[in-house]
Amino acid sequence: MSGHSHWATIKRKKGASDAKRGQIYTRLTREIVMAAREGGGDIDSNFRLRLAIDKARAQNMPKDNIERAIKRGTGESKDGSTFEEIYYEGYGPNGVALIIDCVTENRNRTVAELRHILSRLGGNLGEAGSVSWQFKRVAYFTVESSDFDGIFELAVEGGADDVSQDGDTIEIIGPVESFKKLNDTLRHSSVPIVEATLRMIPNQEMELSVEDTLQSMRAIETIEELDDVQSVFSNLLISEEAIAAMEAE
Repeated sequence: MSGHSHWATIKRKKGASDAKRGQIYTRLTREIVMAAREGGGDIDSNFRLRLAIDKARAQNMPKDNIERAIKRGTGESKDGSTFEEIYYEGYGPNGVALIIDCVTENRNRTVAELRHILSRLGGNLGEAGSVSWQFKRVAYFTVESSDFDGIFELAVEGGADDVSQDGDTIEIIGPVESFKKLNDTLRHSSVPIVEATLRMIPNQEMELSVEDTLQSMRAIETIEELDDVQSVFSNLLISEEAIAAMEAE
């Protein structure tokens, strides 16, 4: 199982106690709005919307909030600003390549904030295509199960390329076009899905010292705290030593 997944697990556990609920709801709302705008308000036909709503429910987001977000996305409600989804590319400290997924109603504000924070952290924002060639987009799942063989069979049936395990957590990676089949296969078998998303993964990871890895991890967390940022993908290799050091903080 990748260091990125271990790190994500740590952040989820920390977030349960210290994350700002309002910020979480803001990100979830934007995700629902974008999904509904892209594919309509029917969760049976709009797979991205179903996933966004599942995430919102997992965070106990009120039903009324979810319904308002869907209506904003479909155009039934004119309340609020118009969002757009943009991917920015750049480098963090120590030359770590970054792809930053943003949803914003003010592109100028977002890019200004990113330039400022990356400059402060010792990085820089790049042109479109300057970093993305180092990554590929994949279908990504993590599930909770002690039955690795059973999950492996389901994952292969769904079209997965790679399955790995760490304790009771299993990570599944497949081509983008396998996303729906993998999700349906796992759900129909009542497999507890912790995360289901499309993710950018690096073709080759960058290995740094533990100290520099921690510096880069902290920088990524700082970027993720920006309101317009949905997620950050990097080519940073996160070692078990770095994970242990981060948990000890």
